[in-house]
Amino acid sequence: MDQPKESQSKDLRKTLKNRHIQLISLGGAIGTGLFYGSGESISLAGPAIIIAYLIGGLAIFMIVRAMSEMSVEDPKSGAFSYYATRYWSKRAGFVSGWNYWMNYVLVSMVELSVVGTFVNFWFPAIPAWVSAAFFLVVITAANLMGVSKFGEFEFWFAIIKIAAIVAMIIGGLAVIILALPTANGLKASFSNWFTVGGGFLPNGLMRHGANGQWTGLLMSLAVVMFSFGGTELIGITAGEASDPRRTIPKATNAIIWRILVFYILTLGVIMAVVPWNAIGKPNAQGMVVSPFVQIFDSVGVHAAAGILNFVCLTAVMSVYNSALYSNSRMLFSLARQGNAPKYLSRLSKGGVPYAGVLTSACIIALAVVVVFLWPQFAFNYLMSIATISAIINWSMIMVTEMLFRRAVARGEGPGDLAGKTGESALNALHFKLPFARVTPWAVLAFLAMIVVLMCFSSSYRVAVIAGPIWLIVLLTAYQLTQRRARQ
Repeated sequence: MDQPKESQSKDLRKTLKNRHIQLISLGGAIGTGLFYGSGESISLAGPAIIIAYLIGGLAIFMIVRAMSEMSVEDPKSGAFSYYATRYWSKRAGFVSGWNYWMNYVLVSMVELSVVGTFVNFWFPAIPAWVSAAFFLVVITAANLMGVSKFGEFEFWFAIIKIAAIVAMIIGGLAVIILALPTANGLKASFSNWFTVGGGFLPNGLMRHGANGQWTGLLMSLAVVMFSFGGTELIGITAGEASDPRRTIPKATNAIIWRILVFYILTLGVIMAVVPWNAIGKPNAQGMVVSPFVQIFDSVGVHAAAGILNFVCLTAVMSVYNSALYSNSRMLFSLARQGNAPKYLSRLSKGGVPYAGVLTSACIIALAVVVVFLWPQFAFNYLMSIATISAIINWSMIMVTEMLFRRAVARGEGPGDLAGKTGESALNALHFKLPFARVTPWAVLAFLAMIVVLMCFSSSYRVAVIAGPIWLIVLLTAYQLTQRRARQ
């Protein structure tokens, strides 16, 4: 492949259409976590997991609304880092940008390391590293073609995931309405939420189980919140949206109904057909299968495993596609701020930050090698940083939004807000965060509660320890870069 020639243009191309942004934001919130990981959250809270998704969905909606409030007024690539730099400090921009970049490097690392398991479902002789290398090259090449090609890839990846979910919902509702017999012998009904395995809230708000693990509605919130990771990608796309004042609000407001349909309705139907306390448990062959496979297996559709395997393969490609896109734009923005090497701000003739794409792809490739060589280390410790970095990112968005509003009120807002002061300036915002005086504080308190709850989980406890260490690493790196710049 010929290396792209550097463009004389100084900015990215604004060619992402409304349908791209709509499906990018949806695809970011639907991944293997829903298809396979939902079993873990259901086992913690039972049917009450629906409430956990409502609470977590409201929190993530407010986080994205805060991001979108700034993106609509001042659409820029690398949104999180850019706004933190402008309205908070250069140090905050450095921490925000590199934290987000590392988060997606680690997420990509895990997704690419498991892609081989899906390929081996059909082709068991292909080594896992070959599958990882193949998809890394294909998706990297797609990102180098231009943002419109990225948008098309994400559009169709999301369509596949949506089709799978809609098919499951329709199939499940048919079983319930037509009273079709199920393999588990249980009559499919929404009343099963309240009559099976201890009822709607079987583990209470929080309970210390006989196995020493904490369960309950509150404990499920941590799992639920991280399943929404990627929704904030809307903010990154603003810098390349053809009409951000129309497309960003539309995509953001659609998040609520998407959560209602693609999480709450989906899990509600699953728990009406399959007993909640059987979800995520080993089947007759001793394998733990997806709740999606269970619901089709229960009515005799045994081809579901192969179909879901294909859907999960596309979900993995979608995650890496989005990760490479967002990371390349983040490096481009960091370079422009002076928080990353200057070469990362180079654009190809098609307006693609090719230096950021290739650099991120190389680092991710090295990370995948680490997973194959030291899987225990990678999953236990590196992913703990990815887990806590999501909390750091969301928290910094809320703090930045408050500082953004203060700047607007002082007359230092972007674009046509410049010069306007006080309430008249705040009222001129095109896409306001609801209840902006209290919402950021409420979200920050909620995220703090999630961190406390993570301390009670053996799976997440290491992330709480890794968080402060990771922040110290980032702050130290910033000081070193500034010292070098002054020399």
